[in-house]
Amino acid sequence: MSQRFIVSKSDGDRRPSDIQGEVNQLFEGDDPPTSSDAEVKDAAGTEVVVVLKGDSNPKENSPFINSSDAAEEKTQQYDGKNMALFEEEMDTSPMVASLLSSLANYSNLPQGSKEHEEAENNEAESSRKKPVKAPALGTLMGVYLPCIQNIFGVILFLRMTWLVGIGGVIGTFFIVFMCCTTTLLTAISMSAIATNGVVPAGGSYYMISRSLGPEFGGAVGICFYLGTTFAGAMYILGAIELLLIYIAPKAAIFPLEGLEGAEAEAALLNNMRVYGTILLTSMATVVFVGVKYVNKLALVFLACVILSILAVYAGVIKTAIDAPDFPVCLLGNRTLVWKSFDVCAKTVETANGTVTTQLWRIFCDSPFLNATCDKYFTANNVTQIQGIPGVTSGILTDNLFGTYYEKGDLIAKKFTQAAEDQDDPLTNSNRYVLADITSFFTLLVGIYFPSVTGIMAGSNRSGDLRDAQKSIPIGTIAAICTTSFVYMSSVVLFGACIEGVVLRDKFGEGVHGNLVIGTLAWPSPWVIVIGSFFSTCGAGLQSLTGAPRLMQAIAKDGIVPALRIFGHGKANGEPTWSLLLTACICEIGILIASLDAVAPILSMFFLMCYMFVNLACALQTLLRTPNWRPRFKFYHWALSFLGMSLCLTLMFLCSWYYAIVAMVIAGSIYKYIEFAGAEKEWGDGIRGLSLSAARYALMRLEEGPPHTKNWRPQLLTLVSTDSEQNVEQPRLLSLTNQLKAGKGLTIVGTALEGTYLENSEQSQRAEKALRKLMETEKVKGFCQVTVSSNLRDATSHLLQASGLGGLKHNAVLVSWPRNWRQGDEHQTWRNFVELVRETTAAHLALLVPKNISAFPSNGERFTEGHIDVWWIVHDGGMLMLLPFLLRQHKVWRKCKMRIFTVAQLDDNSIQMKKDLTTFLYHLRIDAMVEVVEMHDSDISAYTYEKTLVMEQRSQMLKQINLSKNEREREIQSITDSSRGSIRRKNPAAVTTQLSVTEDPPAASKEEKPEEESKSASSPVSPPAQVQLIHDNTTPTSPATPATPLTPAEEAKSPGEQIQMTWTEKCDGEPAKPPGAATPEGIKDIFNMKPEWENLNQSNVRRMHTALRLNEVIIKKSSEAKLVLLNMPGPPKNRTGDENYMEFLEVLTDGLNRVLLVRGGGREVITIYS
Repeated sequence: MSQRFIVSKSDGDRRPSDIQGEVNQLFEGDDPPTSSDAEVKDAAGTEVVVVLKGDSNPKENSPFINSSDAAEEKTQQYDGKNMALFEEEMDTSPMVASLLSSLANYSNLPQGSKEHEEAENNEAESSRKKPVKAPALGTLMGVYLPCIQNIFGVILFLRMTWLVGIGGVIGTFFIVFMCCTTTLLTAISMSAIATNGVVPAGGSYYMISRSLGPEFGGAVGICFYLGTTFAGAMYILGAIELLLIYIAPKAAIFPLEGLEGAEAEAALLNNMRVYGTILLTSMATVVFVGVKYVNKLALVFLACVILSILAVYAGVIKTAIDAPDFPVCLLGNRTLVWKSFDVCAKTVETANGTVTTQLWRIFCDSPFLNATCDKYFTANNVTQIQGIPGVTSGILTDNLFGTYYEKGDLIAKKFTQAAEDQDDPLTNSNRYVLADITSFFTLLVGIYFPSVTGIMAGSNRSGDLRDAQKSIPIGTIAAICTTSFVYMSSVVLFGACIEGVVLRDKFGEGVHGNLVIGTLAWPSPWVIVIGSFFSTCGAGLQSLTGAPRLMQAIAKDGIVPALRIFGHGKANGEPTWSLLLTACICEIGILIASLDAVAPILSMFFLMCYMFVNLACALQTLLRTPNWRPRFKFYHWALSFLGMSLCLTLMFLCSWYYAIVAMVIAGSIYKYIEFAGAEKEWGDGIRGLSLSAARYALMRLEEGPPHTKNWRPQLLTLVSTDSEQNVEQPRLLSLTNQLKAGKGLTIVGTALEGTYLENSEQSQRAEKALRKLMETEKVKGFCQVTVSSNLRDATSHLLQASGLGGLKHNAVLVSWPRNWRQGDEHQTWRNFVELVRETTAAHLALLVPKNISAFPSNGERFTEGHIDVWWIVHDGGMLMLLPFLLRQHKVWRKCKMRIFTVAQLDDNSIQMKKDLTTFLYHLRIDAMVEVVEMHDSDISAYTYEKTLVMEQRSQMLKQINLSKNEREREIQSITDSSRGSIRRKNPAAVTTQLSVTEDPPAASKEEKPEEESKSASSPVSPPAQVQLIHDNTTPTSPATPATPLTPAEEAKSPGEQIQMTWTEKCDGEPAKPPGAATPEGIKDIFNMKPEWENLNQSNVRRMHTALRLNEVIIKKSSEAKLVLLNMPGPPKNRTGDENYMEFLEVLTDGLNRVLLVRGGGREVITIYS
């Protein structure tokens, strides 16, 4: 986009060019240019408008083509008064006049020969660009005749008569009709696609890739390329067959004379290979040196094709008046090879009597009448019939039905009797016309179909057409109708004019080695032979010209990384590497050496290409894409589906194994592009199909909640970001991946504080960071960033609005809030507790990993260990399902599962274990079961003191919103009263725990002593260890802050940090360690009843449960790799939220990895199938 500046003219003597030079200096740092690079206009004599051009490379997402044209820049200058209302849009949105001007000046050059020709012609010219001449080809020259030339080919001249003879008029007519119908329906679909906007050169590949996406486009484009390449091989083999059999048989390097059966066949194939390779090399050299000569000779080749066809029709008309003399010699009903005899008779009557002929000498051991002869020769007469009896002869009735042969069968005349002994072996087989291949109906389809390909020739030249959207449909459909009429009429006329044994004689051995279709031509068979030779050579050249350019177009699109080298070529754009690849693949077809074997191969690739053209049209029509507005109106999705079905049917009719191979090749290319190819967004139909399928699936999901058997955690993972929008807990996504293993829905969300208008860039950065981390952790899902005035609301919005319809999350994964005890983090734990309440209200499951940094990454592997499940209450079976899902991932696969449940005083623990084992057996979950007995016990003094300290700390936290002085006075009074009462009742030391950060994970069991081991080493029992918990922002007194830890103390394990963190007492004396407590001190602790009686008894009971459970869990699961346990619900009264956090902290104290699980209120696991 150009930049606009208004430069006022203060000096009347200065010229606009001077100003322009200064502007260039200002923005480019160059000297003032002599020739203006920017456009300068004098606006009303008072100001100069300077337009600085941007780059002139048209972008893919440009609103119109060639958006950086010079014409656009001129038209974008506006007066500034008439359109003042739209001044803000001028920089981003072009004026309508500018848009129309750019579209009017759009020129679409074809890829390939035109650039090459122009590059050669312009080599001597200056670098000044010539104005591009507008394309001027009309429908006839641009579409109709090229299609005619490409459709008519070698099959018509070399195999059409044989197809009629083998398949019969009816069978061959059906094949021709089916193939022509397929191409007609494909042409209708292609016309719809080609008229739906501008189609640059590239033909079918461009249409399919832009309609079906890069994966389908690349797969089908390469198939079309392979089809075109093998077509070149087929044309070359056809030309060599014409040369060696009909034009110059003596030129064979491997002579066929005197060879029979397999030896003769091998010699012919070797000749084809040698001469085919020579011709291929010559053609590739011609294409490499100068493709413009190929294009100039195209009209000559086209004239040869048309003259040959006209000669055939003229010959048919002549047979009605005067049938040509092409006799065929039959021995009994067997056709003889008319090559080494002159008279079709056993003996000839002369003046000297009866004389034996050359034919006699072939079948007898001597020229005398009493010679020993072949039994069949002796038993049957020799007859001579007309090979071309004429259109009025009525021979059509004999040729209506087909005759299929095995390889080596004799070509015999139908409805003619012969004396034949079935037990006699066949002798002199080389004297008879034999079937060279085994024939069957589907083989005929595969051999014939290449003769109807070539319908894309018009769309490939779309850049040369004056009006492509008008010419392509009319020209292509007219060409198909013309060629279909010629083919169908040829089937009937060949059957009506030519004798059946001649039709079935593939190489014309029974008619003196003439080309069979040539015998029908007028004035001479050589018209057809020479014409068809040049036309096949021309078609081969066209294939070798077009295929490399198609490969170059695919390579330049960059969708197949392995093919990028083939996008390079000579300086003039000639695809040198692609031409080399094409020649190598073409050589493979030539080494096959049989026209009948190569034809089905290229039929596969063309049929696959045509099938996807029909699919593209049907898909676009059914999806009703807004951009689908073809000018060609005579299409329907049903016709496209019929064409697609016909293509698929023909593929398997031609050769089912070739069809499977072609599909495997296309499928492999598709998957390769999908995984390794460049991502392209071409607005293709597959994306639209995905949207439609997604909408349909979402509507189905709305019909009701999923059945328990289909339930899986659809996770909403909530992460936090730092000031640079980087994710703070990357291991949370590792856990997400381990839980999901790529299945189901995953939404990774984060919340930002502020307004969206001010924080939109931060939101985009955060989203980008989330995507990058998801890609790194291989989490398949979606990311969502919500901006709101505060984090609490933003998180709530994520919880409510994430997902779409029935595809919503049913579980929330959020990390335990780190540093929640710090005063400046009070809002963090409040938000967390509110989140717990909201998930409960929304009936969502909640997963809270504690100490997330200790969780394994996706690259780690546990070779042994246990996943322990503490099943306290049943909340839908989440605790059973999660370990099973985790063990599907390679990180946890070697871990074994243990399930612990708690038995009360009145429970039968033995029966509980049996029932739980049976339940797990029905759930098909392999786990060890253990029932832990927790009998009621008296609430210890330690529990009371723990509760007392917790409630005192709660009172401190409530003062967070007071002023600083009020807060300090309030905290000091609470602290003084608390310490005074404790000092009165217990002169022993008071341990103060400073929880600044979340306990880091212990590296091993030795580094993390359990609470019991520490207590056992101390003479004071746990109730005697009174821990007064303070917030780090509320010092014990203004004068005596808590003593910070030394680095040596910090290096110790968490448990040791708790034991070694001492504070000074209020009177300034150092506190004594717990080991210094006297028995009298212990006795005094139990006299602290006045303070205990004031405690909330509910909190005391909860603290008692948390301590007892924690004691049991640490005893049983201290070595477990992961502990899962039920997460208690928050209190209904919000005044106890901080107590709730303390309960959870006490419950999980001393455990390395904990996953707190809270069910969503529904069953997620079932014993039924």
